[in-house]
Amino acid sequence: MNKFRPDHHAPQAQDYFQTRRQFLSRYGTGFGLLGLASLLEPDLINPNAGAAQNFSPLAVKKPHFQARAKRVIHIFAQGAPSQVDTWDYKPDLVRYDAARGGDMNGKPLPDIGGVAFASPVDYMRRGQSGVPVAEIWPELGQHIDDIAVINSMHTDIPAHEFASVMMNTGSGRLVKPSMGSWVTYGLGSENQNLPGFISLTPGGGPPGGSENWRSAFLPGSYQGTHINTREPRVERLIENIKNNYITLPEQRQQLDLLHQLNAVHSLNLKKEEQLEARIQAFELAFKMQTEATEVFDISKEPQSVRDMYGDSAQGRQMLIARRLLEKGVRFVQAWHGGWDHHSNLDTAIRNKAGEIDKPIAAFIQDLKNRGMFEETLIIWSGEFGRTPTRQLPNGNNNFEVPGRNHNHRGFSAWMAGGGVKGGQRYGATDEFGYRAVSDKVHIHDLHATVLALLGFDHEKLTYRYNGRDFRLTDVYGNVVRDVIA
Repeated sequence: MNKFRPDHHAPQAQDYFQTRRQFLSRYGTGFGLLGLASLLEPDLINPNAGAAQNFSPLAVKKPHFQARAKRVIHIFAQGAPSQVDTWDYKPDLVRYDAARGGDMNGKPLPDIGGVAFASPVDYMRRGQSGVPVAEIWPELGQHIDDIAVINSMHTDIPAHEFASVMMNTGSGRLVKPSMGSWVTYGLGSENQNLPGFISLTPGGGPPGGSENWRSAFLPGSYQGTHINTREPRVERLIENIKNNYITLPEQRQQLDLLHQLNAVHSLNLKKEEQLEARIQAFELAFKMQTEATEVFDISKEPQSVRDMYGDSAQGRQMLIARRLLEKGVRFVQAWHGGWDHHSNLDTAIRNKAGEIDKPIAAFIQDLKNRGMFEETLIIWSGEFGRTPTRQLPNGNNNFEVPGRNHNHRGFSAWMAGGGVKGGQRYGATDEFGYRAVSDKVHIHDLHATVLALLGFDHEKLTYRYNGRDFRLTDVYGNVVRDVIA
């Protein structure tokens, strides 16, 4: 030590690394020193660099109590399916529908108003439970004894973007972490070479875009990775999955240096979440080059399995979803849009259900065949429901082309698999299917129930941000115990 320089000390890592502003202010035009960092020994730069690299925010974690499910798939029927034409059987509507010969002579529905529109879809009782199932679900109806239909869902505002984000995050106003982000934050992931949360969309993004799968104030590692499943080839499914310019060992060296530089940066400044998220994304992208190429390639499946799902956008997507869950991905979101039926409902809803009926049924059977069904929680829902009254497009009074308008007061969802008590209808709307009236289930209640099946007390799974402990259910939510086996 220089006795004439009491502030002098042996060289330390922070002497060699500064912010850009610190560097320019101290060294001016001495840019030759820039190469010094890459020449230093990694251990000299940061003795804990190796340990930091081995830590993964997606490492497997234990829940609060014994979980019934280990993984989740949320099949999102975006566009708001009509509950009375999918899962909520309402024969009383016929009496008010003049077009169907109702004996109420076309009177407006009591306390609702508007012209009644009885469902053009027939229902039949299926399975040992005898739950009424719409005829548009011929394949899925075979599994009704495994399904708990919730007929008393309700939400806040019947606008697609707001309600879609509300269903996924529990908030339509403030940007909050999505359900998938909370689940991966709480449980981690069983595969460190793939994202813990993946959102599959065949085509363009849904209303609300990335807010439906973002991590918001949670660390970026928990954000959903969006994959457009319309493309059948892996190289097109995930753009830039491979680096055609440098080898894997060279990429590994680049990432290791990036970790070292970031560690020194963190010594000088407070931890920066965006930087941490970007570096984690680089690391994950490196790992995915081998694993993702394998898991998204459904040609590796036997032809009999591919035939079971069907060669369609939704069939391929549900098969990819099964492969992701089987590989240890914690939360998969499978989007199925096009349920916004303001007109021509009879034809449109049959077509939409026809796209997903066989793939979902195949998915359930495939999970059973592989011993995964009891540990996989399956959720199907839209963002809100539809009115039981007739909506006539452009004032057209032609009874051949009616549809239904938006309705947030009552709609249906269903759950199956991991810990769910199947073969039941939970809750109810009024006799016309307009408003939830018994055992009402809000979005917050659904989220609380999902977390409970995964082993979490929704009031205790929190993250501190801006001086407050946030949670998925905000300050609301009650677990729907009756749908848990």
